[in-house]
Amino acid sequence: MRGPVALEEVKVLDAQKPAGQPAAGTAPAQTAGRAHVVLPAYNEAAALPPLFGRLAELARTEELTVWVVDDGSTDATAATATAGAPGLDVRLVRHEVNLGLGQAVRSGLRAVLAAADGDDIVVVMDADDTHDPALIPRLRAEISAGADLAICSRFVAGGDDTSAPFGRRLLSRGAAVLLRRTLRLDGVRDFTSGFRAYRVSLLDRAARHWGERLIEEQGFACMVELLLKLRHCGPVISEVPLHLRYDRKPGASKLKLVRTVLQYLRLLLRDRLAPAPYRAL
Repeated sequence: MRGPVALEEVKVLDAQKPAGQPAAGTAPAQTAGRAHVVLPAYNEAAALPPLFGRLAELARTEELTVWVVDDGSTDATAATATAGAPGLDVRLVRHEVNLGLGQAVRSGLRAVLAAADGDDIVVVMDADDTHDPALIPRLRAEISAGADLAICSRFVAGGDDTSAPFGRRLLSRGAAVLLRRTLRLDGVRDFTSGFRAYRVSLLDRAARHWGERLIEEQGFACMVELLLKLRHCGPVISEVPLHLRYDRKPGASKLKLVRTVLQYLRLLLRDRLAPAPYRAL
């Protein structure tokens, strides 16, 4: 297991270019290792310090490495990430220009996969402080119990999204109904949640197949796209309740309602037309 390292800037090549049921042979349950927390961030300088504080508190009992992906921010996001927080291992990945959420997630995953051990987990969560890091131990427990992917869900018992704006809630719920009926992925109710934990070995298998095409969407539809591609690996998926804390968000939402709806529809069409992988993943 790699030990903690000092904060560093991680260079991402070509960063300026946009770029169910358990499967047979599913690996047995094993204790999850270090949690690599990926925070895609665009102009989140105000939200990062309180989020770092919560993560630093968690790091007292959990093995954590935090990867902030500064997606061409025009505020002090990079400087805030560089400052970090006492007791917290923070690393910085930078895009010179804003490429969108999808490419920020892709760069974060690529950086983690280059550094993580096979028994580690990757947690992707929002950098705007609306996701509570206190759920990370629960996600780790799901992975240790045999899940390959654990989703923080607003739509299971105990989940709550009432603090979010009405338009965003309507989009999330409508997308959930459409995707459940269209995709029928066992164990998934919240397809668009941005707060998830992945087994490193699952992402590594998918990345070896798709390479730079693992995430092609630039916007919020990237979370659905990644789920669609990972389903070909036959992952065991579980969900834990998410209480969305939109009341802690310091700025306005960056989600564009109409654009995101169109992205979801285009993604579903592309999924219908694209052939399944030619070999087992």
